[in-house]
Amino acid sequence: MTGDIAALMRGVQECVTEEDLKSKLESAAGEGRSLRVKLGIDATGPCIHLGFAVPLRKLCDFQDAGHTAVLIVGDFTAMIGDPSGRSKTRPQLTRQDVEANMARYERQLFRILIPERTEIRYNSEWSEPLGTRGVLELLGKYTIAQILQREDFSTRLDAGNPVFLHELLYPIFQGYDSVAVKADVELGGYDQRLNLIVGRELQREFGQPAQVIMMMPLLEGLSGGAKMSKSYDNYVGIEDEPADMYGKLMSIPDNLIEQYFELAALADAEEMAEVRKRLASGENPRDLKAQMARAVVGIYYSAEAAQDAEAEFTKLFSKGKVPLLEDIEDMDEIPVKRLPPETKLVDVIFDLFGLKEGAHPEGYHAKTAIKSKGEVRRLIKQGAVSIEGVKIADIDHVFSITSKVILKVGKRRFALLVPEA
Repeated sequence: MTGDIAALMRGVQECVTEEDLKSKLESAAGEGRSLRVKLGIDATGPCIHLGFAVPLRKLCDFQDAGHTAVLIVGDFTAMIGDPSGRSKTRPQLTRQDVEANMARYERQLFRILIPERTEIRYNSEWSEPLGTRGVLELLGKYTIAQILQREDFSTRLDAGNPVFLHELLYPIFQGYDSVAVKADVELGGYDQRLNLIVGRELQREFGQPAQVIMMMPLLEGLSGGAKMSKSYDNYVGIEDEPADMYGKLMSIPDNLIEQYFELAALADAEEMAEVRKRLASGENPRDLKAQMARAVVGIYYSAEAAQDAEAEFTKLFSKGKVPLLEDIEDMDEIPVKRLPPETKLVDVIFDLFGLKEGAHPEGYHAKTAIKSKGEVRRLIKQGAVSIEGVKIADIDHVFSITSKVILKVGKRRFALLVPEA
């Protein structure tokens, strides 16, 4: 049983509580039944990304141990919109939106989960029949003070941004899902902490044993900072073509290498120690990114597909006529930019190639100078900007480099970017 706990707890950021989990596992074993392990699906887009794959893989760990995965599709709660981590009201979805997204979702889910041990439920099944009286009874089991404990609400109120009444109901209805399916355990990202705790507390109010909640770390999006999310368009889908997946992963900032090895490439403790050792030695981070990208593509496709994706990436890099690092350092007309931590890509490009007060950067003609930061953003959106041959599509991309890299803007602008000492 200790071994089971160790495997199930691996990679978990917080568990409430580990002792409760051990007790539930022992009880289930004694009764000859499996635990019901709940995970909510926020079907806001038609694809599953590497960030959502983190709790899905933990759910698969439970399935491997003989337990049942209970996936809750929030077709009812999607009409409210999850406010977790949001600085403004989230767009609401119709049931038709959710159903269209789920048509593609199910196929992707079973690239990770075991179909025979998976139960998929829609929360409209029990939330819609509540009616006015049932909703009032449900709301009577939780207080406004408890709901307003969540940081995203208080932050918005302090900033003078509105919090609408329907948003206050989201944690209650999500928590009621746990009551409806009699969840033993609920998984989620760490940003879901309050929603998960509401479920635990509502189960007590309804006379059920309180679920264990297990929170997983959040995988940051491709530009760093914000979590990977379809809403932020900073994600890698698990059904992206291998070459696209590989190319996107090569674009991450250097400071995310460890995180992506652990959460996306599923590196174990020994492998993570080796990654940290290589980073500390000053090895080119690009080599580590390539290894990580091969591993991730291999997980969702095959080792052969990963090798082909890497070859395609190298081919495209060469086609783009991006000079080699050793060549660019010998070219006097190529500007060198030393970057402090957390520098915005838009600012870097405009500082290097922008036309300022009638002047232009040394080595560049006025006709090639960029006229405004708005033009920089347009170039990024058009796919005309790349770092080390990887196109950057995020206008909010923030640098965090630890080694020299080559920036290309359009067909004729190159720069060597160097981390600030």
